[in-house]
Amino acid sequence: MALSMKPTGWFQIGWSSDFEVGDVTPLRYFDRDLVAFRTESGKLAVLNAYCEHLGANMAYGGTVCGEDIQCPFHGWRWSIAGKNTLIPYQDSVNRARRIGAWHTAERDGIVYLWHNHDGGAPLYEVPSVFGLFPGSGSEDDYHVPDEGARFQSEALPIHPQYVAENGVDFAHFKYVHRAEEIPTVVSREFGEHDFRSELALDFSVRTADGGTETVEGRTFAGLLGLGLGFSYAYGVGAICSITAVTPVDDETSILRFTAWASKEDGESEERVAKRQRSAIGQLRADLAIWEHQRYTEPPGLATAEAAGFRDIRQWARRFYPAGHKGSGAEEQRAGTDELVAENA
Repeated sequence: MALSMKPTGWFQIGWSSDFEVGDVTPLRYFDRDLVAFRTESGKLAVLNAYCEHLGANMAYGGTVCGEDIQCPFHGWRWSIAGKNTLIPYQDSVNRARRIGAWHTAERDGIVYLWHNHDGGAPLYEVPSVFGLFPGSGSEDDYHVPDEGARFQSEALPIHPQYVAENGVDFAHFKYVHRAEEIPTVVSREFGEHDFRSELALDFSVRTADGGTETVEGRTFAGLLGLGLGFSYAYGVGAICSITAVTPVDDETSILRFTAWASKEDGESEERVAKRQRSAIGQLRADLAIWEHQRYTEPPGLATAEAAGFRDIRQWARRFYPAGHKGSGAEEQRAGTDELVAENA
């Protein structure tokens, strides 16, 4: 049984530093060839890649001209909304043709793309990870995540729902993440487009005299649609993180992860880097499962976990195309799944 790889929602396509002013970047997501470019004023745009004149892929050889992208084939220019703004060898423009434009957003140095299987505008905004959970603090309380605090996979056979279901899978902490005990579920709450949970997990740390002490830990996690997972965990220091799974085509997705380590008094750069590596290591442990996982419906669940999985699969159905339950039912593709959303 197959899950649709085209759920509705916001999905990460990179970090802001990947798209400098004047950059033209080829992308492929949701089985579509796309072109991203940052205009001279700093706006980031994503269009369908092919020029509506004669079909050149503007991601290869296209150039930024002011607020437009110029096709390398005949110099036609297109705005961030996909409108033709210049045909260099005539006075008028082609108003009848338009290139599909995608909605984008930037928060916390991350670039997001909106995908809607119905072609509509965004249904909700992307929040900042800071202040999303009680006690997490502000951006100023955390180190800026450099390359050592980021992870990006190749295109792998993983599905966004695998990551979403991690939000209710309390038992895997002991076996995948080598936790000393299975955490306690403090709370779960499903919203229209988001899901929140809180887990309590105590762990042992070494003391200066060579002994150990028990530290109370908490993990607050949230989903925004099926593409984005936010978390705030504290114990010895704190980590805010974003896990993002973005479909490339009907078989594969790219997984990205960003970790913000809290600023702690007297903590060395080496210790900060170690905490960041540890967070990425936990993500890699999950990935080792996800990339070889088979989606099972119906699953054979233990009584203690049944309610959580039942609820999250029911909640997830709203993000899939009409007629697709998002719970293992065969995908029902209707029409051509064309994206016609435009930048506002």
